[in-house]
Amino acid sequence: MSERIRRSEPAPGVALLTIARPDKLNAMDEQFFAELTAVMRSLGADDGIRAAVLTGEGRAFSAGGDVATFLDLAGDVSRVRPHLRRVVDAFTSVERCAVPVVAAVNGIAFGGGTELVLACDVVLAAESARFALKEPTMGLMPTYGIVRGPEVMGRNWTRLLAFTGREIPAGVAERIGLVQEVHPDGELLGAAVALAAGMAAHSPLAVQVAKAFLNRDAGGGFAESTEATALLFASPEHRAAAAAFDARRGDRP
Repeated sequence: MSERIRRSEPAPGVALLTIARPDKLNAMDEQFFAELTAVMRSLGADDGIRAAVLTGEGRAFSAGGDVATFLDLAGDVSRVRPHLRRVVDAFTSVERCAVPVVAAVNGIAFGGGTELVLACDVVLAAESARFALKEPTMGLMPTYGIVRGPEVMGRNWTRLLAFTGREIPAGVAERIGLVQEVHPDGELLGAAVALAAGMAAHSPLAVQVAKAFLNRDAGGGFAESTEATALLFASPEHRAAAAAFDARRGDRP
């Protein structure tokens, strides 16, 4: 299978991580979560890397979880629980990565895509980027986002997105604190790499300690949200929504 995350080094001390599944809008599957966890650990062990940029290939940052995975897991709570733990562990590995991770959101970031954004240290977005917690449209809730969302963008905005699945543009995402800077589409990646290079120019120990201190309370609430989502996977509403989505996708030319 092709790799889900491609790594390069566009500037001294900076790793560029590109989610490389553009034919699926960079949808997240089991391989992606394993690779994300592994690459975040590798960055912390690489003395030559002091900051990272995470972006997507093509027109999406990530459309979220692969619906094929949903269909495979629907109704089997015993298999859903370990899957959700791997998902949360993957997003948490971004928080716990020793170096700062800058998200460069180049297009749609739906469901798990927005949750991955919530895990990053600083978020830059293209003017065309859109964000949404699409889980309610699938009879689910955002396992990671329901915990991190209130800390990043407040309880009410998390409620609005997690209860409705509504999409918001980059400008609104910036206003509510989900995004820190918005750039023209063609300038996004350069701005993100320049920002990461600026971070890499400082004392790595000072930046690492600051990040570790800021994220010192990471982890609370995930056991409960994982169990709640696992039970939702077994609901008839989720099975029907996943099947309907798959049927609509199959009808597309």
